[in-house]
Amino acid sequence: MQEKILILDFGSQTTQLIGRRIRDLNTYCEIVPYNKLPQSLEGVKGIILSGSPYSVYDEKAFKIDISAIRGKLPLLGICYGAQSLVHQAGGKVEPAESREYGRAALHSCDSQDPLMKGIDQHSVVWMSHGDTITKLPEGFEVIASTEDVPNAAFRIPNEQTWGVQFHPEAHHSEQGKILLGNFIDICGIRGNWSPKSFIEQTVKELKNQLGNDKVILALSGGVDSSVSAVLLSRAIGNNLTCIFVDHGLLRKNEAKKVLEDYEHLGLNVIGVDASEKFYRELQGVTDPEQKRKIIGKGFIDVFDEEAKKLKDIKWLGQGTIYPDIIESVNITGMVIKSHHNVGGLPEKMNLKLVEPLKTLFKDEVRRVGLELGMMPHLIHRHPFPGPGLGIRILGDITPEKVRILQDADDIYMSMMREEGLYDKVWQAGAILLPIKSVGVMGDERTYEYTIALRAVNSVDAMSADWTRLPYEFLAKVSNEIINKVRGVNRCVYDISSKPPSTIEWE
Repeated sequence: MQEKILILDFGSQTTQLIGRRIRDLNTYCEIVPYNKLPQSLEGVKGIILSGSPYSVYDEKAFKIDISAIRGKLPLLGICYGAQSLVHQAGGKVEPAESREYGRAALHSCDSQDPLMKGIDQHSVVWMSHGDTITKLPEGFEVIASTEDVPNAAFRIPNEQTWGVQFHPEAHHSEQGKILLGNFIDICGIRGNWSPKSFIEQTVKELKNQLGNDKVILALSGGVDSSVSAVLLSRAIGNNLTCIFVDHGLLRKNEAKKVLEDYEHLGLNVIGVDASEKFYRELQGVTDPEQKRKIIGKGFIDVFDEEAKKLKDIKWLGQGTIYPDIIESVNITGMVIKSHHNVGGLPEKMNLKLVEPLKTLFKDEVRRVGLELGMMPHLIHRHPFPGPGLGIRILGDITPEKVRILQDADDIYMSMMREEGLYDKVWQAGAILLPIKSVGVMGDERTYEYTIALRAVNSVDAMSADWTRLPYEFLAKVSNEIINKVRGVNRCVYDISSKPPSTIEWE
């Protein structure tokens, strides 16, 4: 049984961040909706109550009976979680005179308290609440204050229960990681998670789960599906068959390179060149959503056709990761967004699902991949959309446009690597615009396409800022593309951020 910290999600936008911080401290944790507390707490060594968009006295507030878990395990309430502890124990939580949002400095820190160990006086924390604790229940003790928040942190003597009104998980809380580390120490499980331990545990579980059953998995060339394949291969060997569908919308020579990489990893891979099918079905289609649907359905059809050639397949492997699972269920337990990597396949093929990475965050997937001995260029590959260049060619798609964009993108990516910029950028790519402009090459007038270059930095793809690539580099790339890619006479650089723009153009 994996020992863990349980995080009860009351709807805070930073609940995932709490989980990330705990995992950063090499400690296993899981996030569950506030009303889905497991009946058995076997293996649970501590519980964290998250923040919430509601007030504790709001009729719509997400509520649980905290007394049912108080005193049984170490407990830490954060913001709404802390206010719930106070409210249910008879204290007072009231609207603050003004919303307490932003940085604040702690003072009167009780350095003898286990939760506040190593926290400096005047340490900066991040506040984000409209309510404040105005009176602690009888027996509760203050362990830290700020100038405007007298009850910034408290404890309940004679039990391992604490509450903080600030957000230690936020980047702006300078020593928040120390505080969360102290709570982990109180729980007694710091350092119980590592890529090595995850691999050992997961391979063991996969062997028990799958036995001698056969599994198929769709490989995309991305890190999630690749790491999933290697883990499954470690567990069941040749009982895993991978299918790699080339829809003709990958980067230049990518299909060949990816298949070579997979051969090096010892995976049993069937490569399918279905580019003619996709070009035919996409002919004349300009609407971005329609293009996505055609590519998605086409992928499923090709995958299903290849899978039918195999015998006795019982499982479909997928590269689903933890944020997909969390985002797929809201805190009432209702599905709000489907994240199946191969949408529709489980239902269409009547197979059971196996998802080796469903408890990992993205950075952890990369750490596991490196521990598995996978090539760094596979692990650190920029995110690439499932529809591929199909949504980086604005307007209709033709083989000639694909050739133009592949050549331009290849120059861009190659030069980023040569200049040491590739690993400093979260995602980059070239876009072929559906407009032509006049140019002059030699003594001749040209009327050719425009290439837009895109590079962004992001943590989670929910927001992104355009990357400030050096002007000299952009000048070299532009010159190289215009001189070497037939059909292009102009290059532009996208300096819009998300929001309001998106990372991809379609």
